[in-house]
Amino acid sequence: MALRCAILDDYQNVVLKVADWSKVKGDVEFTVFTEHLGGPEAVVAALQGFQIIVAMRERTGFPKQVIDALPDLKLLITTGMRNASIDTEAAKARGVTVCGTGSFGSPTSGIAIGLMLELTRHIGYENARMHAGAAWQTTIGPDLEGLTLGILGLGKLGQRTANIAKAFGMKVIAWSQNLTPEKCEAAGVSYAGKDDLFRQSDFITIHVVLSQRSRGIVGAHEFGLMKPTAFLINTSRGPIVDEPAMLAALRDKKIAGAGLDTFDVEPLPLDHPLRKMNNVVLTPHLGYVSEQNYRGYFSGVVEDIRGFLDGKPVRVMT
Repeated sequence: MALRCAILDDYQNVVLKVADWSKVKGDVEFTVFTEHLGGPEAVVAALQGFQIIVAMRERTGFPKQVIDALPDLKLLITTGMRNASIDTEAAKARGVTVCGTGSFGSPTSGIAIGLMLELTRHIGYENARMHAGAAWQTTIGPDLEGLTLGILGLGKLGQRTANIAKAFGMKVIAWSQNLTPEKCEAAGVSYAGKDDLFRQSDFITIHVVLSQRSRGIVGAHEFGLMKPTAFLINTSRGPIVDEPAMLAALRDKKIAGAGLDTFDVEPLPLDHPLRKMNNVVLTPHLGYVSEQNYRGYFSGVVEDIRGFLDGKPVRVMT
């Protein structure tokens, strides 16, 4: 009898098209959920009877209460090799195997730079005007060349973003809790203390992982240090920024604006105040949503399922 596999949060309905699933054909019966299931109770109700669940990053959480309420679950797969919304200890205690996948490139860096360009040169805004029949130019914005980019976190994505920014002629400075001047020098950027990072930067872009140390690391104090002409870019995770403090800074024009790809609650509620602010550019967590990355993710999912079926699980996270 084929095992039942739930593929969650396939918003674009593309998962079964971007990988070769023939390796598990006949052994697994797939059900694709193209809409977000909602809170824990709805998740539990929808996923009864599934032995395999494929989670797209952190779109749907699997805390202990959910894992314990899914008695048939044997294999839980997340795209990528990190998912803070899965309680791996609870899974281990229940005998549930948790596996991850590889990924491709650094697509989040492109979104970060794209948000910066939209905030300064208003490409999407002017495109919409042109298609709507507007006459000609209405905006004027600064060039990125000569501006200072402050990077919060200089890991793989931070370094890739720094390299792109330098190609634009930007000055790049960086800070994080574990970052040293030596690591900055090796990456070809300047080290700054945290307060100086926020004081000096024309853009702050966030590239740290969400953890207890980083949660709320950008708050009212940091917004108070920023220039009134500066912008915040967040393509990492929403809770790294104190949302009420950010809303106040945007509403009171303490900063010029923000480009946001991640939010405290996702999908972003339709009545959220960010949707009504004209100094904010919003994208629906597109940072990792690229064709190449999806092919890498779901080819990895097929390998994970095949390995589990053969009794040789791969990329095990528990």
